[in-house]
Amino acid sequence: MEQRASIINRIDELEDELVALGETLHENPELAFQEFEAVRNITTLLEKHGFNIIMGTGMLKTAFKAEYIGKDEGPTVAFLAEYDALPQIGHGCGHNLIATMAVGAAIGLKEVADYIDGKIVVLGTPAEEGGGGKILMLEEGYFDDIDYALMMHPCVNNMIYRGGLANRSIKIEYFGKSVHSAYPEGGINALQATIQTFNMIDHFRGLFPLKTNINGIIREGGNMPNIIPDYSSCEFSLRAETVKDLKVVEGYLDHIVESVEKLIGVKSKVEKSIIYAERYPNRHIDERLKENIAPFGVEMKYPDPDMKYGSSDIGNVSLKIPAIHSYIKIADRGTNSHSTDFTKAANSPRAYDMALKAAKAMALTGYDILTDEKLRRDIQEEFDRTVPKYDKEDFK
Repeated sequence: MEQRASIINRIDELEDELVALGETLHENPELAFQEFEAVRNITTLLEKHGFNIIMGTGMLKTAFKAEYIGKDEGPTVAFLAEYDALPQIGHGCGHNLIATMAVGAAIGLKEVADYIDGKIVVLGTPAEEGGGGKILMLEEGYFDDIDYALMMHPCVNNMIYRGGLANRSIKIEYFGKSVHSAYPEGGINALQATIQTFNMIDHFRGLFPLKTNINGIIREGGNMPNIIPDYSSCEFSLRAETVKDLKVVEGYLDHIVESVEKLIGVKSKVEKSIIYAERYPNRHIDERLKENIAPFGVEMKYPDPDMKYGSSDIGNVSLKIPAIHSYIKIADRGTNSHSTDFTKAANSPRAYDMALKAAKAMALTGYDILTDEKLRRDIQEEFDRTVPKYDKEDFK
């Protein structure tokens, strides 16, 4: 109990520094892979409190790993920090708070590092908003020496054990032949190819696996109504319950593009984004988090079975190691994430109060993992039993 009290007291002592960090990140939003000032501010604070900083390189120049080693060798617990903002609205997803919570949890847990075997890490993960930073970090080996990953996300609910959908974006370009519309038979209508793509997707929807969805937009479709367009492009977002189901839908789309080429006579070019995998939150870690945050007056609930899920690159992490991505309430229901209202909420006294409580709960949960061998066995047993094994081919 004394060590747990030390963790809580240490985070209370850090309140001014943590709030200042969150405010600074909020006031200086940076987009995916451009979060240089955010990283500087986060790592400066961690270095001040004794963490060794390893900066990212290459495409991941705004990734980092901050480490602190306990009294002896043991497992590694990582608190994941996000800090990229959204175009136009800044921190409308509250990533300034995610970073604040991760930093607070790590420094709080470090207070008792002399009593634990293992390593405490803050892993700085850039470009969650569409860039798939964690996926790139997985490929580059940043997670190879991490045993457990914990993070919490601002929300309008206090919630554990929420999943996420597999997701991929696909851009299709069609190339035809431009002629005047008075002589349409002499051209190849690229816009017609795009329109047929949308029509054929609708025809195939009945064959898609359950809980899958495609939404698309036309990006370009010509410039003049009296000219047959020689170029058009469209982009689709594919979502599915699992990567396996996602690949089924993707296969139908590939077939549609091939059919449109033959039907219209166009040539195509297809670009596919990296795949965000579905999410497998570890129930044993989440339940311990639920217990640890309850004394601070926060009751964690479970997602409604009919709740609609989004996608995040934490899903790919949850395929490799036991991980959680829990939610902390900073605004009332009706305040939509990725909105200007949520941007304001992410820099409010209420938000920082909840972030400090979340940091304490994450730190205490990290402490439990590092000191409770039975908990670690239970976590691993669940992971081995519930998380599927994918091949690299499944993500191409």
